[in-house]
Amino acid sequence: MEALIRDAVPTDLDALEELEKECFSLPWTREQLQSELPDERHEFLTAELDGDVVGYVGMMCVLDEGYISNVAVSPRFRRQGIGRALVAEMLRRAEGRQLMFVTLEVRAHNDGAIALYSQAGFAPVGRRRNYYERPREDAILMTLFFNKEEKER
Repeated sequence: MEALIRDAVPTDLDALEELEKECFSLPWTREQLQSELPDERHEFLTAELDGDVVGYVGMMCVLDEGYISNVAVSPRFRRQGIGRALVAEMLRRAEGRQLMFVTLEVRAHNDGAIALYSQAGFAPVGRRRNYYERPREDAILMTLFFNKEEKER
């Protein structure tokens, strides 16, 4: 079964809070999640299966730049293409906004996520030492450029 990818809405906040707790050692608060809901500066998508929110991706847009804040898929639904579908739709929207690039951070040892982002066209561009806590870990900064001149730099 294919997940329905749609804009997050306020009634998703309970499910989003639960996903945060399932997926992250330092989950975002309800208020933080609410501040990311879609508006002129934010894209926030959910993946829904049988009426349940099983994943999400958020992106903040600043001028012509996109910053993916989080990508989460419930552990029970991983390796089913949900993360790939969420990222693909977010990138489609980024292109629609005519962004120059989209960037994100990923835990240095999160091989699954690094592979997902690489397949989507992201490339490593830097490292942030001790960026994450619980456990302390470096972040790999990955970026996808939409404009050919930027790719060639």
